[in-house]
Amino acid sequence: MRWQGRSGSGNVDDRRGIGGPVAVGGGIIGVIVVLFNLLTGGNVDPSQLQLPGAGGSGQQLSAKEQAAQDTLAKFSGVVLKETEDVWQRVLPEQTGTSYQDPKLVLFTGAVQSACGNASSATGPFYCPGDQDLYVDLSFFNELSTRFGAGGDFAMAYVIAHEVGHHIQYLLGTSDKMNRIRQQVSEEEYNKYSVRLELQADFLAGVWAHYTQGKGLLESGDIEEALTAANAIGDDRLQKESQGRVVPESFTHGTSAQRMYWFKKGYQTGDVRQGDTFSARELE
Repeated sequence: MRWQGRSGSGNVDDRRGIGGPVAVGGGIIGVIVVLFNLLTGGNVDPSQLQLPGAGGSGQQLSAKEQAAQDTLAKFSGVVLKETEDVWQRVLPEQTGTSYQDPKLVLFTGAVQSACGNASSATGPFYCPGDQDLYVDLSFFNELSTRFGAGGDFAMAYVIAHEVGHHIQYLLGTSDKMNRIRQQVSEEEYNKYSVRLELQADFLAGVWAHYTQGKGLLESGDIEEALTAANAIGDDRLQKESQGRVVPESFTHGTSAQRMYWFKKGYQTGDVRQGDTFSARELE
């Protein structure tokens, strides 16, 4: 991914090192974290940025580690700017809804959001209460080192997925999900959660579609995103963590589903083709 030299977003709130009260949260990778208790960050791959791994709120970083984290922070700002450029044009064109830029909050260890307190173990998440994306940069190291999903575009996929949740908020999908949560059982709600997450994967793919021709993508970038989607499928994570798969507890979708919907978004570039809630194959 050719990100160096590109402008970063002005909507980045860098709270690294501030810390905060630690609490359990439900992020984009929610169930993954619960199952493994090791996703202490986000879907990222510092392999190309040569990141040594980020520390928690109580860990002192060496000068080299700090420089590597700063590089990753800049990278995240560039990716956010690229999503802003695409969605400010595409969302109104395709849905008639104006795009309002979200803020990306970078934190270390724990953070306070309008959705409550969250720790690094929550993974990257979007909070509808303040319309902010939250990422502890150490998560990017996890995907690469623990799950073998390296590459800077894998990191970009994670950020784009969270932006997808912001789009769902703007389109009113998040409010509908909140109403459904109050009306159905937890097992039934999990089915809706899967569709919500797969739609966010689809929207990340739509964003990737519109990065073509901008000189941003390199050979292998889309494969990196698909590898990341495969690595964080519910079935794969459950199999690795507990030796068996429990479909009724899925909240994000299988590896195959996550790859399918990202690829569909990338191939079509059409937001209107991402209605996962009506997709018969998900019934």
